[in-house]
Amino acid sequence: MRIIGLAGWSGSGKTTLVTSVIPVLVGRGLRVATVKHAHHEFDIDQPGKDSWRHRAAGASEVAIVSSRRWAIVHELGNDAEPPLADMLERLSPVDLVIVEGFKRHAHPKLEVYRATVGKPLLHPDDDCIVAVATDAPLQQAQVPVLMLNDIEGIANVLQAEALTRDRIGAPLGSA
Repeated sequence: MRIIGLAGWSGSGKTTLVTSVIPVLVGRGLRVATVKHAHHEFDIDQPGKDSWRHRAAGASEVAIVSSRRWAIVHELGNDAEPPLADMLERLSPVDLVIVEGFKRHAHPKLEVYRATVGKPLLHPDDDCIVAVATDAPLQQAQVPVLMLNDIEGIANVLQAEALTRDRIGAPLGSA
């Protein structure tokens, strides 16, 4: 299992890029999983549904199982957010894991950047960023630059720069 991330500010197009590059990687014969970081509370099913009601009633974990998929929702309560490494260990074996978010963690990342978002580039301050995908030329970039519409090139970078789980580190600044 090899891991690579996509990092960027909200609105930069990380999710759009992930959903564009996954079919290319799968078409190359790779089994791909994703880990998505959320900065807020979220639900994977709708209020009022049975599994939601189980959780609302106080269940600390709820498993939802059907003939097509399964999911487990784990309530953290007052516990801290689990580290990325813990989440990676819970995944089934795959060839490549694409991590969306977790931009403060030490794993190789492709930065997704759009000047129109109005935020600074991340890569000058994060040596884990291996390249930038953007919608306009970036003369000031200190790493390779790809255009967001170069999905094959982005897939190549994700494959080439991904590291095995034992080679990624802890959150940056946690030492």
